[in-house]
Amino acid sequence: MKLNEIRNKRAATSAPIRAGRGIGSGKGKTAGRGVKGQKSRSGVAIKGFEGGQMPIHMRLPKRGFNNIFRKRYAQVNTGRLQVAIDAGKIDAGATIDGEALVVAGVITHLRDGVRLLGKGDLSAKVTLKVAGASKGAVAIVERAGGSIEVTKPAVSTDA
Repeated sequence: MKLNEIRNKRAATSAPIRAGRGIGSGKGKTAGRGVKGQKSRSGVAIKGFEGGQMPIHMRLPKRGFNNIFRKRYAQVNTGRLQVAIDAGKIDAGATIDGEALVVAGVITHLRDGVRLLGKGDLSAKVTLKVAGASKGAVAIVERAGGSIEVTKPAVSTDA
C-alpha cells in the first residue's frame, strides 16, 4: 500500500448538506430553519433564555469567591528533586532555591515562590531555600541530613 492509495472506507464520510439550494433538495427556501423569528436569522444568542421565566443560573444560589490576592506557588516534590540531582541538573552541595530549580528545568515558572511537598524519597544532603514546605517534606529533608529554610512571604497588617 502506498500513501496515494489510502482512502476512507465506503460511507465513512458524508458530503455536507448544501442548505438553501433549491426546493428539490429538501433544504431549499428556509434551509431547515423554519420560518421567520429570531432563530431563523443569523447572530442568534439565546442560550439560557427560558421564555421569560427566571433562568436556572439566576435561580440557584451562588457560593464562594475567588481571592484575587491568593499566592500561587510552584510545587516540587522531594522525589522530583532527587531525580534532578541524580541526573546532574542540580548541584546538591549548593543552596537550592527557586532560580536554581528553574535553570535545572524542575519547574517552568517561579510564580510566588516554591513550595516543597513530601512525595517521593530524598537521599541527597541538600540545603533548600523555599517559600513553603509541608511537614512531611521537612522531615524527609532533615532525615537525609539536609536543612531547609522556609521564607514565607510577609503578611501585611494593614486594616
